[in-house]
Amino acid sequence: MPKTVGVAVSNATFHFDKLYTYAVLPEHQNAVRLGSMVLVPFGKGSRARMGVVLACDAEPEHSKLKYLFDVAPASACLTPELLRLVHFLKERTFCTYYEAVKAVIPYGAQYKPAVAADGVTPVLQKQLTRHTENAYKLVGTLPQKPKPTAKQLAAVALLSGGPRTLNELEDKGISRAVLDNLCTKGVLECSKVNKSIDLYASIPLRNDPITLTEQQQVAYDTLLPKLEDAAPHSALLYGVTGSGKTLVFLKLIARCLELGRKALVLVPEISLTPQMILRLKGQFGRRVAVQHSALNHTERLLQWQMIQDGGADIVVGTRSAVFSPLENIGLIIIDEEQEHTYRSESAPRYSAHEVARQRAAENGALLLLASATPSTESFYATQNGRTQLVRLTKRYGGNPLPSVQIVDMRAELAAGNPREISLALEDAIRRNLEAEKQTILLLNRRGYQTIAQCEDCREVLKCPKCSVPMVYHKSAHKVLCHYCGSQQEPPPTLCPACGGKLQYRGFGTQKAEEELAKLFPEARVLRMDQDSTAAKDAHEKLLAKFAAHEYDIMVGTQMVAKGLDFEDVTLAGVLGIDSLLFAQGFRAYENVFSLITQVVGRSGRAKEPGFAIIQTTDPDNPVLTLAAAQDYDAFYEQEIAYRKLGLYPPFCGLCVIGFAGAKENEVACAAARFSALLGQQAAKQPDLPLRILGPTPGSIEKINDTYRYKLTVKCRNDRRFRDLVRSTLALYEKEKLPSKASVVVDLHSDGDI
Repeated sequence: MPKTVGVAVSNATFHFDKLYTYAVLPEHQNAVRLGSMVLVPFGKGSRARMGVVLACDAEPEHSKLKYLFDVAPASACLTPELLRLVHFLKERTFCTYYEAVKAVIPYGAQYKPAVAADGVTPVLQKQLTRHTENAYKLVGTLPQKPKPTAKQLAAVALLSGGPRTLNELEDKGISRAVLDNLCTKGVLECSKVNKSIDLYASIPLRNDPITLTEQQQVAYDTLLPKLEDAAPHSALLYGVTGSGKTLVFLKLIARCLELGRKALVLVPEISLTPQMILRLKGQFGRRVAVQHSALNHTERLLQWQMIQDGGADIVVGTRSAVFSPLENIGLIIIDEEQEHTYRSESAPRYSAHEVARQRAAENGALLLLASATPSTESFYATQNGRTQLVRLTKRYGGNPLPSVQIVDMRAELAAGNPREISLALEDAIRRNLEAEKQTILLLNRRGYQTIAQCEDCREVLKCPKCSVPMVYHKSAHKVLCHYCGSQQEPPPTLCPACGGKLQYRGFGTQKAEEELAKLFPEARVLRMDQDSTAAKDAHEKLLAKFAAHEYDIMVGTQMVAKGLDFEDVTLAGVLGIDSLLFAQGFRAYENVFSLITQVVGRSGRAKEPGFAIIQTTDPDNPVLTLAAAQDYDAFYEQEIAYRKLGLYPPFCGLCVIGFAGAKENEVACAAARFSALLGQQAAKQPDLPLRILGPTPGSIEKINDTYRYKLTVKCRNDRRFRDLVRSTLALYEKEKLPSKASVVVDLHSDGDI
């Protein structure tokens, strides 16, 4: 057993994030192992600090070693694969060891420092207490005297089929008193078991046979050898919207389970999770575990424990589910793989694709990316042979793709229609209502009116803490900042700059809801945005109501555009896409193309043909016309040429280094100094391909009273480049610059920070 251990401590800065050597007390010898969560004395005052053991029998730094305070039980130990992921994240994302540990373990499974009952000894305490419940099993026979009651007989009959929990027995009308009485008689035995919640128990297990179309079968047959092979493989399932990619997933998962292996399914956002859970639970039942941020800490912990204990064969969830403690993974599916939500914007700044590729390599698994609009990088990988391309070109059931009309909003204004809903869209919605069909409208902004502008000086009302406009929310009668949450109520009427009158204008989801109510008073309108779905399970409940035809029109932000499948939706409308079309970041066109293709693809997924209307002030824009035609191949050819010309991914790596601090001039100086240090370090390796751009102010210069600058580096994202950045960060720390501006390194950015 280890006498000394190397520990990575919590709250470390980049500069002192290394392994510290501690001695192990005799009573802890058997408990400590690689991956153990520990409590250690740290610093001059020997304050209790959390840590994780990343090395055993570490070389002592000096003779006076401090001893560990406490060790968490073995059940809290990181598995060897999760430990390797901690090192992988540390190396690839410039995070600290403990930030990586917190990414791979849910909050509820983590520990915190506490003090023992003696009021002195530092000990570990779980962030969440373990939830247990009573379980009963039959161990004896029921005596016939005195005569057993009906409830006792019922309890024995139920338990003759195997152990049951108190909850399950109470559901059948058997009280705890009856069970305790039977325990006293020696008929039953009571024990404590981990409480488990079958989160989606209401979903019936249908286990329907999976019937594939001829084209789906070809796709499945093409992918099958890659699944059955023990070596790692990657493939892209590129299918038009409504082509039935999910059925191919289900068949592959079923085969994966037959092979005795496990499957991981990632979806890009919470709004898509309910539909995928429904499909997976309906097909595979209780052995599906769920991991996403809408679960509370207890639910997430219990699901995680179920995965860790081997009780799950399939895990479905959003980005962080890629760290699930699944063993023996045979299949990893990333659905809607082009989505930006697969990239983390806080430390560790990882890409779920990169972590999934690493896990597929370790497990000899098939990594299957799927999309109707693959990211340019993923499609490029299929063109140069790194990833296998599998196509689905027809809609399921032979339905045609929706027909699309582009409406010029400048002409609408000239014709005397000041409203945000064009006459063509109004007519189409009216026809849809008369036919008792449903409509989905995509609008890129939440809130009511997007900006307030002064009639005199033309200044826009901005957040006092951020360099962004405030947004008016009518339902709450206040203006809000969507970045820091600052609010003013009631909304100001006079300009803070010159005292002139403020005019509120623009169009958000709340106003769209109101405009629709005026145009179609008989229609039932559902709004889906961050405001209306903030409550727990709101996504599922609202989508279920829409599916049950309790609403005729759904208007929402990007969450309504992707993956949703409703039989009676025959019309899709796209409003306010122009702000995205002219957005910053090299992926702007790709994002617009994807979003329009996806929202257009929500219509006409059953027997009725679909129709879509795109409203824009730039009707001749090639991105819009290609998205309207659902012509991904032509779009890809245009996009890859632009990327090559401008030297953007996949032709280089893009590293954005962000600086943030309270004083603008200090942040600018710190960013410039980092740029100079990076240039000096790079000059020592003249063969290293590198372009340093900036520093420049961030796309939003100030958020929550913090100024932001960025440096963009076009590079080859390999170990040599990462070592170069690491050495520059060390020099930056040495010059005490972090006190002026904190620094973050993002290797998965859109070029925006």
